[in-house]
Amino acid sequence: MSALEAVEARLDRLRGDSPPRNHDARSIAALTTNPGCKRRALLDAAGADKAQIARLLGHPPHFGRSQFAITRGNAFEATVKADGCAPLYGLLRDKLGLPVPESEYADLEEVGGNVSREVRYARTKQLLKRAVEGEGTLFDHPLLRLEVGGHPVYLEPDVIAFRFEGAFHIIEIKSFPIVDGRANPEQVAAAARQSAVYVLALRLLMAELGYDESLVADRVVLVCPENFTNRPTATLVDVRQQLGVIRRQLQRMERIDALLAELPEDVTFALEDGLGESVQRIDARYEPGCRTHCDMSLYCRAEARACGSVDQLGRQIGDQLGGIVRVDDALDIARGRDPGDESLEEVAEELREAYRLLAEVAR
Repeated sequence: MSALEAVEARLDRLRGDSPPRNHDARSIAALTTNPGCKRRALLDAAGADKAQIARLLGHPPHFGRSQFAITRGNAFEATVKADGCAPLYGLLRDKLGLPVPESEYADLEEVGGNVSREVRYARTKQLLKRAVEGEGTLFDHPLLRLEVGGHPVYLEPDVIAFRFEGAFHIIEIKSFPIVDGRANPEQVAAAARQSAVYVLALRLLMAELGYDESLVADRVVLVCPENFTNRPTATLVDVRQQLGVIRRQLQRMERIDALLAELPEDVTFALEDGLGESVQRIDARYEPGCRTHCDMSLYCRAEARACGSVDQLGRQIGDQLGGIVRVDDALDIARGRDPGDESLEEVAEELREAYRLLAEVAR
């Protein structure tokens, strides 16, 4: 058995009988916002259902897309991709100057009836290699691959468009509206983070094929409904900043095989008795931002509060406190207690000064 097969087998045992949930760009973008969290890294690598685990542990997630939003999103995507992506061709021609008569369309959702990820990925590579010498090809349901913590995961962007302005472009289809040329900044930022994951995966595929990564544009095409109608419009979004952050954060993540080596064999994410004890044996790094993107966030927040961890105050404050890991200890030191460690003396002085200023304000 190869090292990769051994890791896959261990992750299967860790997950139990539940079917695996695949990574997507949203989960990778969320994972890279907190690369130090071993708990999430292992849950995602195993394909565990974090929302179901959180519910069983008494802390169900408070966010997620409604069924109505999912249905609306699917309907809009179907509209954009109707008739072999004809509406999308029109957008690309009008907004980006793609020469429609020279364009071709390839749907990679299956390959000769085979839907396996390995076969679809191999076919995507084959067609992309062929397209490097051509122009204007659209790939629907392509499959890309990215290494997360040393563990390969497959990703499926909405569409890759080749080749206008000299490069491949990721096309991301979203159902939130663009009204009078503007969209919700938070939704655009989330779409940019997810698109940057696809850009990185496609650049790595190009490098694997022996081509320069610059063949993949660092601007993505965002397609959304216009003015609350079902009529699509397109705009270019620069994802260079998000791309740099995701690349750095992925490099910082510990390898999954190393995390598994530290894990006792009896730890399991199976939905059965003992689940809570298993989850608690894996270190988490909770921070308030987790509540916007992780199904386990409310459970981890309750855990951080129960043990008085400074993690509940946020990463910035936690980093400033250095080696002080409990809120009660930070408060006692601020009130004048000796930290008992010379390396913490500078932090202690800052805490005392902050406490003195707060006391003056209170008076």
